[in-house]
Amino acid sequence: MAERGQGQAGGPRVACLGECMVELRTRPDGLLSRAFGGDTLNTAVYLARLGVRTDYVSALGDDDFSADMVRAWEAEGVGTAHVLRLPGHLPGLYIIETDAAGERRFLHWRDSAPVRRIFDPPHADATEAALLAGDVLYLSGISLSLFRDGARARLLATLERAREAGVRVVFDTNFRARGWPDRAEASATYDRVLGLCHTVLAGVDDFRQMEGAGEAETVLARLERRGVAESVVKLPEPGCLVSAGGKTEPVSIPSPVVPIDTTAAGDSFAAGYLAARLSGRGPAEAALAGHIVAGAVIRHPGAIIPREAMPPAAPRRSA
Repeated sequence: MAERGQGQAGGPRVACLGECMVELRTRPDGLLSRAFGGDTLNTAVYLARLGVRTDYVSALGDDDFSADMVRAWEAEGVGTAHVLRLPGHLPGLYIIETDAAGERRFLHWRDSAPVRRIFDPPHADATEAALLAGDVLYLSGISLSLFRDGARARLLATLERAREAGVRVVFDTNFRARGWPDRAEASATYDRVLGLCHTVLAGVDDFRQMEGAGEAETVLARLERRGVAESVVKLPEPGCLVSAGGKTEPVSIPSPVVPIDTTAAGDSFAAGYLAARLSGRGPAEAALAGHIVAGAVIRHPGAIIPREAMPPAAPRRSA
């Protein structure tokens, strides 16, 4: 993945678009522990930990929770110059509950989150400039669900400009039905975005939830029809399919683990994949790196694991 920033000091830069919320997790004793999380923010943190220059493009309030978030992101090495601070607003909040198998359920309070205003006047121009300033623009299906009507139209126009300017648009299909008025609107919006992407990280389950059907081969064919140059289709069973340059191959999880908490599994996979691609590794090796990072993350509770739990650089695949 040769980016515009190759050869510049510090290497390519990724701009991640989305929302971070206050995260409350139910502990075994019934009390709640507080952290912060959001799908593209999780990816941004893991990208920064993996040595990728990363900016977060979002909005927060002027409250203490928002200030704590910004300090935490800066401590992780995530750029915060493009985080709007809107007086009188509060960040969203969610609670994680996990079952005995480590699967999670989310309860959200986010309808008035400040990020929903970043494509409205007078903020839209600055938001667009921030997203076009990097070499890679990363967003997710949850990012898409934050915006309606004119704001979504401005986001789509920004993605078009990014494609024209040579900025690589990378999209994780991460679908959550609660963020959409109906599944038909979600499907139509996804289809428009897919046509503007260079790289798509797609989940078979995302399309099944959104459209009631979806198999790996069907998803791959859809992405190809929309002109996606590089795709990773994450399968319900361990592993994924990687397609690029006319070649499709499976990449298995190297060492399956019993998860403690699957929160941020896909987000951390995306970070491992992108970091490896930006360092010059091929798509299959990058998928292996994504599996390894995600495998470490699901061994720990919460979205962001301790720094000392981060895995070493992923090994190269044998020929």
